[in-house]
Amino acid sequence: MALNIKPIADRVVVEAAPAEEKTASGIYIPDTAKEKPQSGTVVAVGNGKKDEPMTVKVGDQVIYGKYSGTEITYEGKEYLIMKESDIYAVL
Repeated sequence: MALNIKPIADRVVVEAAPAEEKTASGIYIPDTAKEKPQSGTVVAVGNGKKDEPMTVKVGDQVIYGKYSGTEITYEGKEYLIMKESDIYAVL
């Protein structure tokens, strides 16, 4: 299913990775203690600015800041819209 959101300028739409359910040692994490994920998959990319083309593309796995972007719900799924500069790395 293609996403029908087209971000403008240097913005990207990211689908956040699910939060960790349990620790490496096997302890389950309650919902109240889960941290926001800081990685996800790019699902839509804007055209970039006039002198700055976009460096990420759809399908890239990225790491972003903890409080980056604006959360939106589209067709029942959670997404983040953020500037490309909020992305720290491509995995």
